[in-house]
Amino acid sequence: MDNRAGHGPEHPLRATPRSRRRNLNAPPGPCPPRSPVSSVETAVDQPPWRLLLAYVRPHRRALLAGAWLSLVTGATGLLLPLVARGLIDDLAADRAITGALLAMSGLVIANAAVGAVGSYVLRRTAESVVLGARRALSSYLLRLRITAVDRSEPGDLMARITSDTTLLREVTTDSLVGLGTGGLTLVATVVLMGVVDPVLLGVTLAVILGAGMVLGVIVPRINRASRQAQDAVGVMGASLERVLGALRTVKASGAEDREERALHAAAEESWRQSVRAAKWSAAAGNTAGLAMQTAFITVLAVGGARVATGAIDIATLVAFLLYVFYLMSPIQQVVGAITQYQTGSAALGRIQEALRLPAEPAARPGPLPSSGTAPASLAFTDVRFRYADDLPYVHHGVTFAVPARGMTAFVGPSGAGKTTVFSLIERFYDPESGTITLDGHALTDWELPRLRSAIGYVEQDAPVLSGTLRDNLLLGNPEADDDTVRRVLKTTRLDDLVARLPRGLETLVGHRGTRLSGGERQRVAIARALLRSPRLLLLDEATSQLDAVNEAALRDTVAEVARTTTVLVVAHRLSTVTAADRIVVMDAGRVRAVGTHRELVAADPLYAELAATQFLATAE
Repeated sequence: MDNRAGHGPEHPLRATPRSRRRNLNAPPGPCPPRSPVSSVETAVDQPPWRLLLAYVRPHRRALLAGAWLSLVTGATGLLLPLVARGLIDDLAADRAITGALLAMSGLVIANAAVGAVGSYVLRRTAESVVLGARRALSSYLLRLRITAVDRSEPGDLMARITSDTTLLREVTTDSLVGLGTGGLTLVATVVLMGVVDPVLLGVTLAVILGAGMVLGVIVPRINRASRQAQDAVGVMGASLERVLGALRTVKASGAEDREERALHAAAEESWRQSVRAAKWSAAAGNTAGLAMQTAFITVLAVGGARVATGAIDIATLVAFLLYVFYLMSPIQQVVGAITQYQTGSAALGRIQEALRLPAEPAARPGPLPSSGTAPASLAFTDVRFRYADDLPYVHHGVTFAVPARGMTAFVGPSGAGKTTVFSLIERFYDPESGTITLDGHALTDWELPRLRSAIGYVEQDAPVLSGTLRDNLLLGNPEADDDTVRRVLKTTRLDDLVARLPRGLETLVGHRGTRLSGGERQRVAIARALLRSPRLLLLDEATSQLDAVNEAALRDTVAEVARTTTVLVVAHRLSTVTAADRIVVMDAGRVRAVGTHRELVAADPLYAELAATQFLATAE
């Protein structure tokens, strides 16, 4: 930053300096290298199964423990047919069967106990995978560039965090573990069946192979249907967020029925796609079940014939039939794993799409300016900007300079590009060409957290978040002390409001601040910005919803702040514009003139017309 002024006089609203705050009155220097991204973020261009492994990797030990317990459960089950064959042989030979019965009882109890523990471990691990995915995705979405948010539907992004990540639970347990443990159990079962009777094994495998060919046709359809079903859920979420976000407007317009039909249509499309996916999943599951039933009947027929010819004894047939019975579980587990992976891969694909959206580098919030830090200077040089390649330019070579300290007002017709100036200063967007400098350094040379920590921004619609009044006030400076908060409340005339509220600062303000009036929301937004003790304060129509008394009070506050801070204001009102140290007149994305109110009334026709229509000239 600029070193020309040293420290200015103390800001009237600044709190006592804290050791945690670093002096920002120094050149920013080059940005440090970006911190390494997580393994999940680096896997966005990989196949879905690699992304799944990235989510699972932190929990691999618990997952392996659950898989091992599942294998032990399967192993105890595989021993039962052999014990049963021995029991039948003991009965045929008129030997004691106590040992065999005890062995079977022990295996059954061990199977149930180990199976329960293994199931718990796997489910807990799956929930941990979902948690990790939600944390990673929500952290990434919070750092999306505004351009990416502009092109997305918030409801669809929410569905990716809620609905899509939920599917990872089943993919982790049913697909990843199920395929491993089910596959190993399947191989072990087939080996033991071959030991018991190779002929009957050949009959069984022939039936299973036919079922596998049918599944090869069904599985790709499950993937497509699942992806379309998840997309439909996202569309439904976007439709619902659109309506709830403007519910008062919908009701005031009498549009409930029309919006209801749109919501129902989105819900029905989601239902259709989900039913389609369920149909193919059911077909896959029933194919596996039918194959096992066919195998059981075929083995029973062929095995009975072999018993009749004396090729095998009855105990061998019973043992083999028990293995066929036990074969159902691993086969259904493997088929379920494959079908569940198709559903999960569709969700993973949607998560990948979200992780491909352009985002700002992850970084901790920058330290707020310390007391007495010099105000910022600002300059635009031939800035050209448009919101998208297929949209017209908003700025056509905008050039102006704002010295440190004082108030600069931006005026001009609607659509002149005034609010866009503030968005570019905050680096919500970057210009297509030209340069913007803060204290003589290009904005691109600043670390985003340090840049934004020096700025207080009051948006045109003064958004208020759901939560308490205190939460909203301290959003930009959670460590502000009580004395500073009380001082700012008094300055913004919110102290009377706090005194009237049933729980004071702990009162809930409702969704988007619906329990506050428009003027109260604006004052909350202004107080929130002032609590940051900014070096550069941006006010976009910050007093448009205030009555005359509160506007006059806020005008005096802004004038006081402007003595030690650089203040930029987008405004049309007489009092704000005429009190400015300089006025930038914008029209059709260009700067027409810069000067004081008196100079511009005499020199610029557009400003003179604006002054006349808005009664600005009467102040003189």
